[in-house]
Amino acid sequence: MNTNNCSLEDIQKVKDNKKYLELLSTKFPTIAKAATEIINLQAILNLPKGTEHFLADIHGEDEAFKHVLRNASGVIKTKVIENFDNLNELQVRELCTLIYYPEEKLKLNSRAGLLTPKWYKTTLESLIKLTRISSSKYTRSKTRKSLPVDFRYIIEEMLHESVDQNPSRDDYYNAIVDTMIHIGVVNEFISVICRVIQHLTIDKLHIVGDIYDRGPGAHKIIETLMTYENYDIQWGNHDILWMGAACGNISCIANVVRICTRYANLETLEDGYGINLLPLARFAMEYYKTDDCECFKPRCEEGIYSEKDTRLIAQMHKAIAIIQFKIERRLILKNHKEMMSSRNLLHKIDFDNGTIDIDGKKYDMLDMNFPTIDPTNPYVLTPEEDRIITKLQESFLNSEKLQSHITELYEKGSLYLRFNSNLLYHASIPFTKDGEMKTVKIQNEWFRGRRLFDKIDSLARTAFYEKDNSEDAIFARDYMWYLWCGEDSPLFNKDKMSTFERYFIADKSVHKETKGEYYKFIDDENMCEMILKHFGIMDTSLSHIINGHVPVKTMKGEKPIKANGKLLVIDGGFSRAYHNETGIAGYTLVYNSFGMQLIQHDPFDSTDDAITKGSDIKSSKFLVEEASYRVKVADTDIGKQIKMQVNDLEELVFAYRHHIIDQCL
Repeated sequence: MNTNNCSLEDIQKVKDNKKYLELLSTKFPTIAKAATEIINLQAILNLPKGTEHFLADIHGEDEAFKHVLRNASGVIKTKVIENFDNLNELQVRELCTLIYYPEEKLKLNSRAGLLTPKWYKTTLESLIKLTRISSSKYTRSKTRKSLPVDFRYIIEEMLHESVDQNPSRDDYYNAIVDTMIHIGVVNEFISVICRVIQHLTIDKLHIVGDIYDRGPGAHKIIETLMTYENYDIQWGNHDILWMGAACGNISCIANVVRICTRYANLETLEDGYGINLLPLARFAMEYYKTDDCECFKPRCEEGIYSEKDTRLIAQMHKAIAIIQFKIERRLILKNHKEMMSSRNLLHKIDFDNGTIDIDGKKYDMLDMNFPTIDPTNPYVLTPEEDRIITKLQESFLNSEKLQSHITELYEKGSLYLRFNSNLLYHASIPFTKDGEMKTVKIQNEWFRGRRLFDKIDSLARTAFYEKDNSEDAIFARDYMWYLWCGEDSPLFNKDKMSTFERYFIADKSVHKETKGEYYKFIDDENMCEMILKHFGIMDTSLSHIINGHVPVKTMKGEKPIKANGKLLVIDGGFSRAYHNETGIAGYTLVYNSFGMQLIQHDPFDSTDDAITKGSDIKSSKFLVEEASYRVKVADTDIGKQIKMQVNDLEELVFAYRHHIIDQCL
């Protein structure tokens, strides 16, 4: 709107919007204040777009996750190399290690006698320079907000006083450094500056699902994320399983405990969330004391547990698996009888001959020691099993830390996200064989595509936030388990979850889980265009679908870039269980003002090696898309919001100038 020219149409438009403008005038009571904000917003629109960082399928590997977060998938090292051409390879590694692990590196340098006044001055100059470079995409106001209160003034002084550009200020700069050394706060200041660099390097963090399961530190990952402000989560199937467990769904709880025992990951349950596993352990030792539980030995590195502990975990693993197979039948009969009855397999066991009948074919069972199964009524829980699952349910519902972390998943998460013309969801969309979005029935109503996602998102929130026993709340809590393993769940999307078969049948043909039709079309550019438009992204020229969920088997020649670049699979491959299968530690994605890069990572050794040896994750970059011009804030979703704010403020200035609203002078 031209705030000077006046037309009857403009006047009427402003009058129609008068109530809103009067409300806006309380914040900007004069032309000068409104004009200042317009100038500020227009300047922001011309800043370079902030860097987005995409990670997926972290699976509890907190050390690797934290390292990739600290080094921003190699972005920080690239900035150091590009802006410090006077540093050799060793010096680059030393500076980067300090930025990634400041407290630990300072202790090492202190023991080595390296922390001299000269080292502090040189190091602080480098860190301040890098902070200045990292903050160049942001306004001073946004940079200030990212600074910790205790050192905010000093950091701002040093940021805006470059000795190189103003040698006359050298004494002033040196006095700041000397004083920090003298009063003993310089190490704390360096640690703060390094964390500021980490946070400023990435403007927006996207976690495209599966924080939980397999690795030991999912709770530590959530705690790390909670120190960040600007991040979002697209729920994965393993996240939804834990969310269902936190809602009290006993089938989800049994699956969570089973997976933790399968990967010998009891740390998350016991140390992370205080879940009491003692009743399960006692039960397992009593009922399976003579059973070696060969089929249930945990998947973990040798030497982590003693032989005795490994056997106990295997016994617990088998005990909770049998409980799971029993209680899942209840939900199947209650809500999914037509689609999932084939998953009820206990009654198909021939206890006399040690075989099982699946789809009319008999298979030998690998294990026939079932002391808690009544062959005449195999799905009935024994009184002890019933007490165990009830106590576990109480532990999950009453764990304050678990409930807090799952609340964070809900508040920062969703089933899908549209952001800066990209569409993010963890796994897939149910499709038909004809390449059409499949219609799925939920509570006697039919949903497909985006409406299906919105319905599932709503059900997941009802399951957690509605604590009553209304029909809708009970159904929502029940449905969380289906989202974990149901054929038409966009988070699973396979014909079955063959957990039972993998434990008890040697013939691998019955282990196979056939992926949904979506995966037959992910290399089809037209399908991707259709999906993007269906989800409301009409200009697809620079848009992408970003998924996780499926490890990219690089060793077999698989590529993460599909459909001519329209679909990207960034399964992080953090889980050590996948490394032999994939040959790498997966992919992350970086999207900055110059374009989009896919980063391929080698496996992470350890945090200790990263600190003591300066070993970084070896990464290779692949250009997905190079911007034809440097992308600005104006080209982003935030830019669209800012433009609307500018328009509103221009209307307010017009209203002031034409006395439709009076200034508060």
